[in-house]
Amino acid sequence: MVAYVVAIVLIAFIFDFINGFHDSANSIATIVGTRVLSPLAAVGWAATFNFAAAFTGSLAVAKAIGGGMIEQSIVTPNVILGGLLGAIIWNLITWYFGIPSSSSHALIGGYAGAAVAHAGMAAITWGTKWIQTLSFIVISPVVGLLAGYLLMVTVFWLFHRTSATRVDRFFRPAQLVSSALLSYSHGGNDAQKTMGIIVGLLVSAKALFAKETGFLHHFYLADNNTIPHWVEICAYTAISLGTLFGGWRIVYTMGSRITKLRPVGGFCAETGGAAAILIATHFGIPVSTTHTITGSIVGVGATQRLSGVRWGLAGRIVWAWVVTIPSAAILAAISYSLLSLVVQI
Repeated sequence: MVAYVVAIVLIAFIFDFINGFHDSANSIATIVGTRVLSPLAAVGWAATFNFAAAFTGSLAVAKAIGGGMIEQSIVTPNVILGGLLGAIIWNLITWYFGIPSSSSHALIGGYAGAAVAHAGMAAITWGTKWIQTLSFIVISPVVGLLAGYLLMVTVFWLFHRTSATRVDRFFRPAQLVSSALLSYSHGGNDAQKTMGIIVGLLVSAKALFAKETGFLHHFYLADNNTIPHWVEICAYTAISLGTLFGGWRIVYTMGSRITKLRPVGGFCAETGGAAAILIATHFGIPVSTTHTITGSIVGVGATQRLSGVRWGLAGRIVWAWVVTIPSAAILAAISYSLLSLVVQI
C-alpha cells in the first residue's frame, strides 16, 4: 500500500507536468503571436519564471485545495487517483482538439467527482472556497478583459502621437517583462493546486508512513496546514518542465486565432492577465490562468474594433470552460469506480 501511495504522488506530478504542457500557451501564446520570441525561446523564458514562483509565492491556494473544498475525512488514495485521472484525461482531450480549457478546473472537478462517487454529496465542503472558485469562472475572464481593454486604451492615449514603428520598438522588449510576469503568476497559482492534492493524499495515508524511516519518512504528514518543502519544489519543477515541452496546438489558438496582436497588444494582455491572477493567488483563490489571459486578449482585440475579435471561436472556448468541471468530474467518478473494483482501501 505504501508503494501505491508513492505511485499516486508520482502521478500527481505527471498531472502537474501535463498542466504545464497544456497551459504553456497561456504564458507564451501572445509573445509568440507577436513574434517577439521564437517558440523555443518563449518556452524556455516561461519555464524559468514558472519555477521562480517557488521562491517568492504564497501557499494560500495549495491550502485551499488541500483542506477547503473536500471533506478531508472521506479522502482516500483511490479518491485522489480517481480525481487525477479524470483531470488528466480531460486535459489530454482538450489538448488534442486545441481547446484552451482550464487545467485548474479540470483538477477541481476531478477531485470533486471522485469524492462524490466515494461518499455522495456530503463529500463536498460547500463554503467560501467553492463560491470563489465557481464565481471566478465568470469573474476572471471579465477582469482580464477589462484590464486588457483599459491598459490598451491607456497606451493608445499615451502614445497617440508616436509612430507605429516606434511603438513596436518600445514594446517588444517591454513584452519580455510582461510575459515573465504572466509566467510567474501562472506558476504561482497552478503549481499550488497539485501541492494541495498531494497534501490531501499524504494526510489520508499518514498512518502508513508514521513508522517509516529514511526517504519514506518524508511522506508522513500529520495535517493539511503544512506543505512539505519537497512537494513544493517538485510541483514547480514538474510544471516548469511541462512548459518547456509546450502545447503548440493551443499556442496557435491563443496567439493568433482569437485576434491579431502586435507587441503593444501582447504587453497589455499579459500585464492585465498577470495582475488579475496575482490578486487571486494572494487571496488563495484557485483561478484559471486560461480564462484570465483569454479575457485579456479579447479585451485588447476589442479596442481596435469589435469585429477584430473572432467571437465565434471565443464562444466555443467559453463553452469549453463551462463543461470542464462537470466533464472532469464524470471522468473522475468513472475512474474512481473502476479503481475501487481493483484496489480495496
